Amino acid sequence: MSGVSEPVTRDGGVLDGFHIRQVPGGIGTEVSDFASEWDDVRFATRVWERQTDDGHQVGLHVHVMRGERLTDLAALREFLAEYHERDPADWPLTEFPHGDTAGLHDDSQAFWLAAPGVAVNVLVDPAQVDRGQLLSTALAVAPVGAPGRT
Repeated sequence: MSGVSEPVTRDGGVLDGFHIRQVPGGIGTEVSDFASEWDDVRFATRVWERQTDDGHQVGLHVHVMRGERLTDLAALREFLAEYHERDPADWPLTEFPHGDTAGLHDDSQAFWLAAPGVAVNVLVDPAQVDRGQLLSTALAVAPVGAPGRT
């Protein structure tokens, strides 16, 4: 697939019904899980970080989001623009295929609607992870039990 880096080496485990089958090389090995809610959408979040001289630096976030307002990709984009405090008119996104659906990405995040009411958002630090690795990681996130996946 054009624009997608070679596969990375680590398995990211299962998060709220989704298997993160690979994570970018070079990100931290300290992993934390969080649960939160924002504007009636529940988040299950996994974060990878590494220790630096100044503290910790996050290289990767994966959010599994569940909420009635996540009805389609346009609604998801609108929700994430609010959540990430982005101007929707000034947020250049590119469509990419994710299984039987489409997602959107920029240089630091990719997101898609897995099913009505269920979405996934993968965010990276672009200083540590390039767009190809971002897309490889996003494409490696699949529902547990999906055909050909664990």
